[in-house]
Amino acid sequence: MAQEDKSRRRSEAVREAVAQADVPVRAPRRGGDPFTGGLRRREVLPLLVLHFIAAEDSYGNQLMARIADVTAGVLSVNPNTMYPLLRRLESEGMIAGHWEHPERRTRRLYSLTPEGRKEYERIRAEVEPFLDSVQQSIGAIRQEVYGE
Repeated sequence: MAQEDKSRRRSEAVREAVAQADVPVRAPRRGGDPFTGGLRRREVLPLLVLHFIAAEDSYGNQLMARIADVTAGVLSVNPNTMYPLLRRLESEGMIAGHWEHPERRTRRLYSLTPEGRKEYERIRAEVEPFLDSVQQSIGAIRQEVYGE
């Protein structure tokens, strides 16, 4: 009985945290992953791209590797996702691209523009409650299953 009560309180706490974070609870699409799908829908990928570019000029493959590293492979990005995103961010004035060696068109390095800095701060504030709710949910799952 005490275990059921504890589990019920934990479930209520997670629902309350999600509600406070203003995160809509949706059933995952068939075959979709509720964690990575939510990460993609919540602008986490643009957030990470802008975050890494803010730290230093970066190129597409470097960004894909950094995202895979920081997410331990949970959020993997392929070139068919990364390069359209970089082109969109560049066309919107969030980042500026230049060729590392213009005469050979080797790597295209991207830097953050002042407008991109504002967008980075906006997305950062917007995504934080979602990430907090994911972290809290995973903690509740770990507690329930592993007693941690």
